[in-house]
Amino acid sequence: MTMIKNKFFPEINGNFAFGCMRLPMKGNKVDHEEFIRMADAFIERGFNYFDTAHGYIEGQSETAIRDCVAKRYDRSRFILTNKLTDFYFKKESDIRPFFEKQLKLCDVDYFDFYLMHAQNNDNYELFKKCRAYETAFELKKEGKIRHVGISFHDKADVLEKILTDYPEIEVVQIQLNYVDWEDKGVDSRNVYEVCERFNKPVLIMEPVKGGSLVNLPKEAREVFDCLNGGSYASYALRFAGGFPNICAVLSGMSSMEQMEDNLSFMADFKPLNDEELKAVKKVCRIFNGQNLIPCTACRYCVEGCPKKILIPDLFSCYNAKEAFDNWNQNFYYDTVLTTRNGKASDCIRCGKCEKACPQHLEIRELLTKVADKFER
Repeated sequence: MTMIKNKFFPEINGNFAFGCMRLPMKGNKVDHEEFIRMADAFIERGFNYFDTAHGYIEGQSETAIRDCVAKRYDRSRFILTNKLTDFYFKKESDIRPFFEKQLKLCDVDYFDFYLMHAQNNDNYELFKKCRAYETAFELKKEGKIRHVGISFHDKADVLEKILTDYPEIEVVQIQLNYVDWEDKGVDSRNVYEVCERFNKPVLIMEPVKGGSLVNLPKEAREVFDCLNGGSYASYALRFAGGFPNICAVLSGMSSMEQMEDNLSFMADFKPLNDEELKAVKKVCRIFNGQNLIPCTACRYCVEGCPKKILIPDLFSCYNAKEAFDNWNQNFYYDTVLTTRNGKASDCIRCGKCEKACPQHLEIRELLTKVADKFER
């Protein structure tokens, strides 16, 4: 079938991408037979964008793409994104050999997109020190990369700094879903709005929050069940894909059933209508109602904290962990929220926060709960 070309990158078909971090498995090995079925269905419906990174599935993602896609399809039939991860280089001279290794593992001569991986305030300094961006731009000039971008996990001000330092960046991959849109920890809305201000196309990761927006609580399921019969995943992906600067929505699929469901609504993509958006807001309120810590994020507690603990953000992270119980909240706690500010366990119990709290929360005791959840 003929697919509508992407409005930002015409080589991309449509606005749906195959994220290869959660492939079908047989035990601890990628199930190549199932992955081939899924990749074939994806390409047959007109889509062509695959996303990987060296560390995905302990290195199996790249070689699965090699065996199940690259060796079976002409290079013109698929778009491939790979990433430079800070774990795999310590100095500038490490980057090119690692990049060449990735090309070989994927059995391709170039990557369509190459992203500086999981950028945040701390690892960005290593990328700058090692001239990682400059190296990627040089590889683009050599024809080994078609487009240079970043994947991003931090606050909006950090993204603004990176895009100011490197205006040549062509695309930004961010986490965005209807629950994280207003979340103070993930900061999706503000991060997306920075991309808009800098006129950067956006790739969406975690549109179903690691599967959490499929495995909904009963009350949330009932809200969607009153609509027009779409799957829970469909409302999440269509929400993420409905913003004007969205280039593509990545979905990490691990079964043919998931692939077929996603293709059923992404092949003829329609943003959520008003009724569906109201349902999404209602589901968000249900999730918010599960919060064990009734913090309103007024932030009065933060200003006087001698340990610079981002108390509302840690509470938001805790609540999300309780609601979804996935690894992502641990990542944000360790990598985003506490690298430049205090951890919950850093509280010296001075009580200034409780005096400032209009909700009269017992913040010192609540921080102990947060520390128990994330630091042990």
